[in-house]
Amino acid sequence: MHLYYKPGACSMAAHIILNEVGAEHTRESVDTEKGLTESGHDYSKVNPRGYVPALRLASGDVITENAAVLQYLGDQFPEHALVPAVGTMERVRLQEVLSFLSSELHRAFSPFFSGREMSDEQKTAATAHLDRRIGQFEAMLSETGPYIFGDRLSVVDIYAFVILNWTNFIGVSLADRPVLVAFMDRIAARKAVVQTLQEEGLAA
Repeated sequence: MHLYYKPGACSMAAHIILNEVGAEHTRESVDTEKGLTESGHDYSKVNPRGYVPALRLASGDVITENAAVLQYLGDQFPEHALVPAVGTMERVRLQEVLSFLSSELHRAFSPFFSGREMSDEQKTAATAHLDRRIGQFEAMLSETGPYIFGDRLSVVDIYAFVILNWTNFIGVSLADRPVLVAFMDRIAARKAVVQTLQEEGLAA
């Protein structure tokens, strides 16, 4: 498998999972602004929408969209139980949380990474909206803990960790949310996460 990624972006979730399960893979970073891969190729030939992640399989097939990539990876390594079985209500719950993460929590960070300067009013509104979405995830976790599926780590926990880690880059603190602080610390301590942060140049 060959992962197209951007350091610190949502593609880091797939990178963590590949390391978590010990999967043989190669990686290539993408400059999404220029639309070029690390090797200088036109990334639109891989993913016409231009964003990461994209996962190229040995068959030549390419999977895009984070929710699809994460579920695929989880299904390929069932011994790690990172996704519930297809057809179960737990799988539906996993898809619910993945949808929330991608369409709501992930998107709530978009104004901060748009490259456009926000007015004070816009920043206040964006911060309030982000705070609501973070609070909604915190409420989910508070009902289950320590992970979304209780004691079992899943792909949604990894994806949530990657998204919430972005607070470190926009001046938003999670300090007043002890449930989330403990969640982030728990996942950050995993060997695969430490390895991934180092490989993406985000940790020494």
